[in-house]
Amino acid sequence: MTNSLRNSLMSGRFDRIAIALSGLCVAHCFATAVILGLLASAGGIFESPIFHEAGLVLAILLGAISLGHGAMVHKFMMPAAIGSLGLGIMAGALTMDHGMQESFYTLLGVGILALGHDLNHRAGR
Repeated sequence: MTNSLRNSLMSGRFDRIAIALSGLCVAHCFATAVILGLLASAGGIFESPIFHEAGLVLAILLGAISLGHGAMVHKFMMPAAIGSLGLGIMAGALTMDHGMQESFYTLLGVGILALGHDLNHRAGR
C-alpha cells in the first residue's frame, strides 16, 4: 500500500469522500424521482439505469474499502456492521427494476451506509 493511500485511509479522507458521495446519491435520487421525473425530457438523461448502476457500484466499492480499513485500524466493528447493512441493501437495489421501489431501497441503503461512515469516522479520531 502506498504512503498516499495509507495517509488517506488513516486521516479518514475516504470516509469523508464516501459521506459526500452518499449525500450526492441522495440528492441524485431525490432529484430524479421528484423534480426530474416531472420533466420527462430532462429526466431521461439522469434516469438512465446505467447511470444509476455505475454510481451504486462505485459507492459500494468505496464504502467497503473505507469501512473495512476503519475496522482494521480502530478495531471497532459496529461502524462496519452498520455500513455493511447499508451496502447489502444498496446491492439488493441493483437487482431491482429501475423505479420507485428501487429508489426507496437505494435511499434506505445510502442512509444506513452514511451512518456507518459517520461512526467509522468518529471511531478513528
